[in-house]
Amino acid sequence: MRKRKILIAEDHPVFRDGLVGLLKSLPEFELVGEAQTGEEAIQLADAERPDLILMDINMPGINGIEASREIIAKHPRTGILILTMFDDDHSVFAAMRSGARGYLLKDASQQEIVRAIVAVGEGEAIFSSAIARRMMYYFDTMNKKPGADVFPELTAREREILDWIARGGNNAEIAKQLGIASKTMRNYVSNILSKLHAADRAHAIVMAREAGLGKRDPS
Repeated sequence: MRKRKILIAEDHPVFRDGLVGLLKSLPEFELVGEAQTGEEAIQLADAERPDLILMDINMPGINGIEASREIIAKHPRTGILILTMFDDDHSVFAAMRSGARGYLLKDASQQEIVRAIVAVGEGEAIFSSAIARRMMYYFDTMNKKPGADVFPELTAREREILDWIARGGNNAEIAKQLGIASKTMRNYVSNILSKLHAADRAHAIVMAREAGLGKRDPS
């Protein structure tokens, strides 16, 4: 029986080593590579054509969601299981829209991780119970409040700035457009990333665009 090829995309060496050790207990899988960045994950996926990728979100350069989207576009049969510390709604739904088949938090037990790896490897979709509850709550809330503002944790000004960021504007351009100081603009961006639990500006842009921001003509 052919072993399923698996790739790990994780920049934290301790957690990555733990996954490598865990995979040794799964004889049906063959580890074919370890990536520390989104770019490396894409390159290894092209070279090794893995059946399954364990993908972190917060990695240098291209994040895990963007890497997943690019990999699945080229290799639609590749199953991607997101393993991350991010449990916010926007990251979960961005991962789903990227084509990932599973979403698990890093504090899951070894048994949960093994079960998820096997399930996604067999073509199933799997989410941790905590993530599933958040998804159910999200849909229930949206059904009750169809006109609710996106990112309610942000102030109106922060949402406006996030919208400009999602359009591709840099800090200087946005500050000039809104008539605010450069330092104030940096503080706004820092607050936005913190409130959204975004790994970086690129992650915030993905979240914003998935929520429908950044679509208007900035002129």
